Amino acid sequence: MSSDTTSETSAGIVDEIDPDETVELLRDMVRIPSPFFEEEEIAAYIYDWLDQRGLDPEYHAVSEPEITDFEGNNVVARLEGTDPDAPTVLLNGHMDTVQHVDGWTEDPCSGRIEDGKLYGQGACDMKGGLASLLVAFENLSKRNLRGDVILTTVVDEEGPFGLGTDATIRDGLTDDCDLAVVTEPAPTITQQDIENPAIVLGARGRFLYEVTVTGTAAHGSQPDMGVNAALDAARLATAFEGLELGQHPKLGSGSVCLLSIEGGGEPLSVPNRCVMEIDRHVVPGETAESVLADAEQLVASLDLESDVDVSLRETPEPDMYFQPYVTDENDPLVRPFFESIRTLFDTDPDVGYFSSIGDFNHLGGRAGIPTVIVGPSGANVHGTGEYVQLDGVVETAQVVSDAVSRLVE
Repeated sequence: MSSDTTSETSAGIVDEIDPDETVELLRDMVRIPSPFFEEEEIAAYIYDWLDQRGLDPEYHAVSEPEITDFEGNNVVARLEGTDPDAPTVLLNGHMDTVQHVDGWTEDPCSGRIEDGKLYGQGACDMKGGLASLLVAFENLSKRNLRGDVILTTVVDEEGPFGLGTDATIRDGLTDDCDLAVVTEPAPTITQQDIENPAIVLGARGRFLYEVTVTGTAAHGSQPDMGVNAALDAARLATAFEGLELGQHPKLGSGSVCLLSIEGGGEPLSVPNRCVMEIDRHVVPGETAESVLADAEQLVASLDLESDVDVSLRETPEPDMYFQPYVTDENDPLVRPFFESIRTLFDTDPDVGYFSSIGDFNHLGGRAGIPTVIVGPSGANVHGTGEYVQLDGVVETAQVVSDAVSRLVE
């Protein structure tokens, strides 16, 4: 396709995406409460929205009976291309939000619009990006595609495990995907100071240490007669802060953070048990085995009187952790996103990397799919007053439509 033809196609895509319809879709979704594990209503809305447009949606069952006892449904759809050798592109977005936080001065599902911003819990993370995906998917359905495009709108990204995207991987929905596109709010929660238009091409991974420190109870007036588990836990928590961490040229350093510490409390008694949770964000090269070995070596080096048991948080499946990944910006499947942004906005995109985790870790890390994150800007993610920039929602739909068209049309 010539550059002139490509520019004409891009202009056509921009014209085809209706900003008012995009905002209406977003507002409808924000007005539907959907904290993680409570996504039934929004799943039904998205199913109906796709069905009304002849896009053949399906419910995809998600079940995790052992730890969370969760039963729910993703909503998926597929556009069939004409060339089996052409790339298959996955569009992934989550339907859920965090649990509604206290402190809102208005209905957290108001969908209020003011000064080009739409307010509501999950407006930025990530119903804005989800609206962009749905609109882009509909737009792509009108094109002559050589490659396939798969849409997965998933449950439980904000929950403990990312069960929805995990299920798409385990059930083989992603097996033939050559590229994944996730529309999280790209500039809002990266570790670099970047602005839209932006592309995010990697993320650190994460493990959670669960540490139990067991001492010996004694009367508080005779501490030498016991072994103080709380004191040893404090020593251990301090030592974790000095743990040697992995380094990566794109993702930076790993990190350690004490999340909780509980123990003691009995009247005038030496605490005999203390429990801690410690977050560990990691970079490529660090694995479950190496992370656990680091903690065990640290414990051994302190020679504490208490007994210490260190484990990683139980997961539904042994490999179900958030693995770090980096996507090569020179990958031929990634370059169309750079080209689209240059064509649509006459500028080079900023490039960044997430400091934390999401479903993109399952796709880019576990599944090994080159993964691109583009999405609208906003603020107050996971907090009160969360909002998304409306022009960014429309522009994200344009970028996804244009870039994917370059890949599969």
